[in-house]
Amino acid sequence: MTKYGSFPGARPRRLRTTPAMRRMVAEHRLHPADLILPAFVREGISEPVPISAMPGVVQHTRDTLRKAAVEAVEAGVAGIMLFGVPEDAKKDAAGTAGTDPDGILQVAIRDVRAEVGDDLVIMSDLCLDEYTDHGHCGVLDAAGRVDNDATLERYAEMAQVQADAGVHAVGPSGMMDGQVGVVRDALDQTGHEDVSILAYTAKYSSAFYGPFREAVGSSLKGDRKTYQQDPANLRESLRELALDLDEGADMVMVKPALPYLDVLAKIAESVDVPVAAYQISGEYAMIEAAAEKGWIDRDKAIMEALTGIKRAGANMILTYWATEVARGL
Repeated sequence: MTKYGSFPGARPRRLRTTPAMRRMVAEHRLHPADLILPAFVREGISEPVPISAMPGVVQHTRDTLRKAAVEAVEAGVAGIMLFGVPEDAKKDAAGTAGTDPDGILQVAIRDVRAEVGDDLVIMSDLCLDEYTDHGHCGVLDAAGRVDNDATLERYAEMAQVQADAGVHAVGPSGMMDGQVGVVRDALDQTGHEDVSILAYTAKYSSAFYGPFREAVGSSLKGDRKTYQQDPANLRESLRELALDLDEGADMVMVKPALPYLDVLAKIAESVDVPVAAYQISGEYAMIEAAAEKGWIDRDKAIMEALTGIKRAGANMILTYWATEVARGL
């Protein structure tokens, strides 16, 4: 092949020559407003408790949670998703701490709302697993199975107390059939028409949740395969999507993120509502652990993973690196 021949006729590398050129032609960009910070607040502690499987993440006290919310606002983060961790003695079969107006999550919502007002979208996990002594996302029947319809009644109560506490958006995450519709009705009937629903539309039964269970002090024995989705299935997610939208979901989510980018892309192509993806605890832990070993470049790996989620179609990304990444951006 001669130097002056016609080959190659196209030279895409021309658009990769310098950092400035690559920035200019980038098809997708992360922005602080894309990011939502998941945060854990634990009852009965005076100092933050590090989560061993998630280096850099803690179970907050009420005071440190307020500080984390302010830092998120200052960094430009869009929202915060709150998870409550009650004292073990308050867990019971019905998860009553989850519907106690003075339960840890409701108190935390009020704290954060008082601290940052409407400057941060305050979201709350609407599920029973943190509050039940058996660790499941719902109440159990006499045979020890999760009772879908009885659980929906508890979700309706949770929606009301979380909305009363001042939350902007609730995230029903238990994967019960009909949960979005029941929560929407409960909110509307109690004067909370403006509280939105972030539906956990495609939440898979994943091995990557392990560190999260330490974070919330889960009491779970067994698994959640009878209500969370089978990792082998994609069409099932589209069915769940149609149901959630019909029931009134304002936003929809795919969880986990990286192992399910194909699901995320398919859902993003199919809807006209905002789409979220949750970069979950196991995804976080893998990058942190590999970086600690010196096997990967931590900062570059974080940005590559988040950019991949954005490229697949996520408008919003829940990530434990939200504040750190927003500051960098």
